[in-house]
Amino acid sequence: MQTELKLRIASGVVLAAVALGATWAGGLAFQLLSVAIGLLVYYEWSTITRLGESDFQGNAFGWLSQVVIAILVLFDYIHLSLPALAACSALAGLWVLVRKTTWWLPGGIVYAGLTAVSLAAIRGADYLGLVAMLFVFAVVWGTDIFAYFTGRAIGGPKLAPAISPGKTWSGALGGTICGILAGVAVFMVHFSLEDLRIPIIALVLSVASQIGDLFESFIKRRFGVKDSSQLIPGHGGVMDRVDGLIFACVAALVLVLAQILSAGGRAVAFGSVLLGL
Repeated sequence: MQTELKLRIASGVVLAAVALGATWAGGLAFQLLSVAIGLLVYYEWSTITRLGESDFQGNAFGWLSQVVIAILVLFDYIHLSLPALAACSALAGLWVLVRKTTWWLPGGIVYAGLTAVSLAAIRGADYLGLVAMLFVFAVVWGTDIFAYFTGRAIGGPKLAPAISPGKTWSGALGGTICGILAGVAVFMVHFSLEDLRIPIIALVLSVASQIGDLFESFIKRRFGVKDSSQLIPGHGGVMDRVDGLIFACVAALVLVLAQILSAGGRAVAFGSVLLGL
């Protein structure tokens, strides 16, 4: 256990350093990180759901879809990535209807594609994008860490015993509170807190991150898998590490798009809209 714990800590430090370093650098560095995470998520999704075995041609199209999204993100065509993702997902859905294959194909395309797009869109290329990404990280990491410790310390009724027997309502509540506080703290380092907008957004992202965690647990239980892969020493797979982050980023993306559309579709930086600045 000592060796495994040391390996887990070392891997965690390296992952955090890479994530924060790319976030600080922004630009191509973070776009590469976003794309890498998206591609690895699709690899793990297709492996868990056995897409290569059940629908080889469909899975090949899934990989092509992820490559298209990756290229658009890397060349800074974020505004085209969502329409492209929608088109690829629709084609995959049509393929499933015609060939009577599995709906895990379009599900994987959407899940992995939105991972890369939402991460890159939130970070953007400006200072507000940096703060917005750090804000999301703080909410998700604060929620995840304190949900674990609060749940272990207090225990009580299970949150979703059929999906993830270890999670409790006390952990979910403790994680949510700490996630909100962590997000607010990051925001207040840079700006003054003038209303309840930031705490409410942090609440939404914290809840979304916990739903993302449960969603991945459901998939792994559905296919009888313990870890999404063994890519990260001591941690399992990439999906095991970013499941909550994916749902939080997608929730942030939806909030931003809703505000942009309500304002007439004027093109603005995603980070500034999320933070209300």
